[in-house]
Amino acid sequence: MKLYTKTGDDGSTGLFGNYRVGKDSLRVEAYGTVDELNAFVGLAGAGCGDEMMKGRLADVQSRLFELGADLSRPPADQKNAGGKRAEGVIQTIDAGHVKVLEVWLDEVCDELPAMKYFVLPGGCELSARLHVARTVCRRAERLCVALSRHEEVSEHVIKYLNRLSDLLFAFARRANDLAGVADVPWKGKDQK
Repeated sequence: MKLYTKTGDDGSTGLFGNYRVGKDSLRVEAYGTVDELNAFVGLAGAGCGDEMMKGRLADVQSRLFELGADLSRPPADQKNAGGKRAEGVIQTIDAGHVKVLEVWLDEVCDELPAMKYFVLPGGCELSARLHVARTVCRRAERLCVALSRHEEVSEHVIKYLNRLSDLLFAFARRANDLAGVADVPWKGKDQK
């Protein structure tokens, strides 16, 4: 099987169910950013020595794959090139997936020292990688919100991304804590 299909040479790409859209569509931008996020979560996981965090990051990657697939579905009222609606089963993100992130977030935060200042991205390398993933997650969330103003997007997709960015922040702090590196405090112009 060849990796290339040439079907996108005209600037279009296929959504689930063989529905074609421009590669610059907001839906493609949203799920493309989720794919980018998944790659950054994988990069963080590759450098993670903490088995609990590494396992949870791997789980997040699977959920992000499903979330991206959900976003690759055309709106319910759209038909493909053959005039048919997209059919088939796509695993979707639901309230239970959001709840899992909340439980993990509470567990991680309970183990960390209280925050007494704003934290800049950085510290140890793993923390910095997790902060990059967090910022890409926020961008994915913003794109999904923008898409939801024009087309159907599951409320759980947006909630999942919102909780995930918080979890990635908490994991970044945990990475610093495990490495014995202090979080990098923000210092305003009047602070030394």
